[in-house]
Amino acid sequence: MSSSAPALSDHQVYETELARHERALYPAALRMTRNPSDAEDLVQESMTRAYAGLRHFTPGTNSRAWLFRILANTFVSSYRKRQREPVQVLSPEFESLITAAIDTASAPQRSAPSAEDAVLGQFAYSDVRLALEELPECYRATIYLADVEGYPYRDIAEMLSVPIGTVMSRLHRARGLLRKRLAAYAS
Repeated sequence: MSSSAPALSDHQVYETELARHERALYPAALRMTRNPSDAEDLVQESMTRAYAGLRHFTPGTNSRAWLFRILANTFVSSYRKRQREPVQVLSPEFESLITAAIDTASAPQRSAPSAEDAVLGQFAYSDVRLALEELPECYRATIYLADVEGYPYRDIAEMLSVPIGTVMSRLHRARGLLRKRLAAYAS
């Protein structure tokens, strides 16, 4: 008579393996979207997709990398969807009303900024931050995962669903673009 551990429900697996990484997704989402509310939406959509796709997750594996892959795929899917939608232009009157409403509303505050946010916050309008934001999306995501989050190339390749050689070439090109852009800053 063997006693095997009872199988965990989807909810238990989600709570023990995945939910703890939700806060770690926000900085990556913010770098991808460049907008706090879009980043929050992206994280929420990614966590929803993770829960819905729990049958594809193997408990005990690298849950953080699995979530970052879902985040990247969700971002790419939404980006492609937006590219297919017609451009919507607001009338100047409506746009000024929205601007006024945003100025008077208090933005929701996160409980504590991450270390990355604190460091990058120091570069709010610097040449470094501008150079990072001007990188093409695929380069920005790759350099963020490698140089800020510290993921190995293999994990980045898995998260972005690209070959490892593509990760290496994107990093090389992104670092070259940053080097050119910041040459004057370094001297």
